[in-house]
Amino acid sequence: MSTFWSYFIIILVVVSLIGYMLLLRWTMNMHTDEENEDEDDKSTGHVWDVDLKENNNPLPKWWLNTFYLSVVFSVIYLILYPGMGNFAGILGWTQYGQYEAEVTASNEKFSATYAAFADQMPEQLLENPAALEIGRNTFMNFCAQCHGSDARGAKGFPNLTDNAWLYGGDAAAIETTIRNGRIGNMPALGAVAGAEGTELIIDWLLEEIPAGSEQEAAARNKFLTASCAGCHGPEGTGNPMLGAPNLRDGIWLHGGDREDLRETINNGRVNQMPAQLDLIGEDRVKLVTAYVLSLSKQ
Repeated sequence: MSTFWSYFIIILVVVSLIGYMLLLRWTMNMHTDEENEDEDDKSTGHVWDVDLKENNNPLPKWWLNTFYLSVVFSVIYLILYPGMGNFAGILGWTQYGQYEAEVTASNEKFSATYAAFADQMPEQLLENPAALEIGRNTFMNFCAQCHGSDARGAKGFPNLTDNAWLYGGDAAAIETTIRNGRIGNMPALGAVAGAEGTELIIDWLLEEIPAGSEQEAAARNKFLTASCAGCHGPEGTGNPMLGAPNLRDGIWLHGGDREDLRETINNGRVNQMPAQLDLIGEDRVKLVTAYVLSLSKQ
């Protein structure tokens, strides 16, 4: 924060506190109507319906004292904690420091628990209910937002229970995905395939043309010449090395009706699975891997 804004905030805070105190004093000593000749009459001079007066009765002492105590609390707080521009407070508290302290305390608390799984591979943890429970809890906190609480995904988010894996479904591939994330990019091929070619490819993918027919041969040829086979393979069965999905298993990440497939071919798709290592740590990456692996074994 610049010096100017620091002083601006300090002055604003101090003026606000002083103004608050002055307002309290002023309202407690508000004068009654100067034209009122009756000294015992404490009304403000506001009268309604001939004789209905507004009195200037003070607040109860205990109530008034709570306002003064709030000022005292504010001053003490601003001395101990940041709130006055660049002044950090005599305790030196920061939200980052508190976060780091909480993370350190949490890691120390659970380090013994994680240590029990340190020498086991994810495949071995499949038989460990305690490990799977921790993996499930971590999944619910960090992964369920996209993949759902049942891990069955949604449109644009993979189902983790169906054994249809973009990058492979063994423990190593799943762990790599969780650890480092993935970025999938399906380029737009509408201009390459053309409108008629796009419809031919869709017919072939949805198996809506007779096998062995000339139309199927034309559709397969368009699939090859439109650069689709470069990622998905000549038969459209995918390539886990590239994260290219199998187009022949009836499982569609972005929807499998004609409109969805047309949108995918014409405009492409971009998906990102964010890396989780920095969020959940090395120990829990292994446990989430075991949990996700267990879902596809059910």
